[in-house]
Amino acid sequence: MVLSIILCVFLVIIFHGWNRRPPNFPPGPTPLPLIGNMHILNHRKPYKSFHELSKKYGPVYSIQIGEEKMVILCGYETVKDALVNHADAFSGRPIIPLFHEITKGYGVIFAHNENWKVMRRFTLSTLRDFGMGKKTIDDNILEECDCLVKKIKSYKGEPFENRMIITAAVANVIVSILLSHRFDYEDPTLLRLLEIVNENAHIAGSPAVMEKTNHELFFTNENLTMLVTDLFSAGMETTSTTLRWGILLMIKNPDIQKKVQNEIEKVIGSSAPRASHRKDMPYTDAVIHEIQRFGNIVPINMPHATTQDVNFRGYFFPKGTQVIPLLFSVLRDKDYFEKPEEFYPEHFLGSEGNFTKNEAFIPFSAGKRSCAGETLAKMELFLFFTTLLQNFTFQAPPGAKLDITGAVGFTTPPLKHEICAIPRN
Repeated sequence: MVLSIILCVFLVIIFHGWNRRPPNFPPGPTPLPLIGNMHILNHRKPYKSFHELSKKYGPVYSIQIGEEKMVILCGYETVKDALVNHADAFSGRPIIPLFHEITKGYGVIFAHNENWKVMRRFTLSTLRDFGMGKKTIDDNILEECDCLVKKIKSYKGEPFENRMIITAAVANVIVSILLSHRFDYEDPTLLRLLEIVNENAHIAGSPAVMEKTNHELFFTNENLTMLVTDLFSAGMETTSTTLRWGILLMIKNPDIQKKVQNEIEKVIGSSAPRASHRKDMPYTDAVIHEIQRFGNIVPINMPHATTQDVNFRGYFFPKGTQVIPLLFSVLRDKDYFEKPEEFYPEHFLGSEGNFTKNEAFIPFSAGKRSCAGETLAKMELFLFFTTLLQNFTFQAPPGAKLDITGAVGFTTPPLKHEICAIPRN
């Protein structure tokens, strides 16, 4: 009798508790007790599972990770509608226990409510004061470009693994802005910081990483320390990963690498690149955009949360609903990109070779939670990329076959590999 009662209670929980959705909540796969839908996800690359599920349930559907129900948004039109047209309603950030344990709601990335608004305004105004988007930042980046070129030349064309030196170079840019200092690439303090950031990015990619807090503290030591940490990690990881993808894709596409080098010779010559050169280099600009699109750097985006009850595309989202705008599905949207699965710079080129914007290109996300360092990242990508291709031709080591499958993590860096950098002068 006792066993029968326990079994009945268990069945009630299964069919009514774990599968209970708010009225008119988006559809989705039936969850199991305790684990939700984790059994149907690719745990190494959950964004691929999310994308596949949209083919069955549509561009707005729900999924459950453990006991946490969340909504997945797929495709450019849906993501834009949420993050831009309903910007305020989707500007919240859910409380994810792993990150909350570290950040306590401080900083800007995982901050909430008024604290987030204050810290974001402060971040944008401070970065502008430090010269973001101005010639002074050009000089900071170019100084680091010179150091990176010297380091790469020291390998004398022999194979080397580029992860740490590329990451260190990009990290030094944000360090020079925040602390007026740069590290030597072999400095143990810098190497330890980079390993911590890389490890955190790897751990954060698991679907098992996923409650709420409301810190309203502003200019305290704890808040400002976490803000600097946010700027350091966000300002380093995604940009360095994009550059590493750029080098790898140039090796895999030597004809494209040569076209970029030809444009560099025509527009810049042997002088130092400047951000102002970009407008005269449509092919290089298109290649950098396509590296960002194809590289799939942040496939899942940072999770959002609704700040109020929302009626969206025929569904009801209660306040506090966790929402994942799937950037992977936007940057692979076949309605906006002719060859979404290929590396194809022509996605950003007009019929006469002019650079053409594509509205579905939102690697920095969109709306009120878009990347605060977007302007700086664009400058870094252009100046580092053009400097590297101005000075080197990149090749695979003899006999090596380089894989363009992304690794596992919150960001998707290339798999570990070695390259050869052949000096051009």
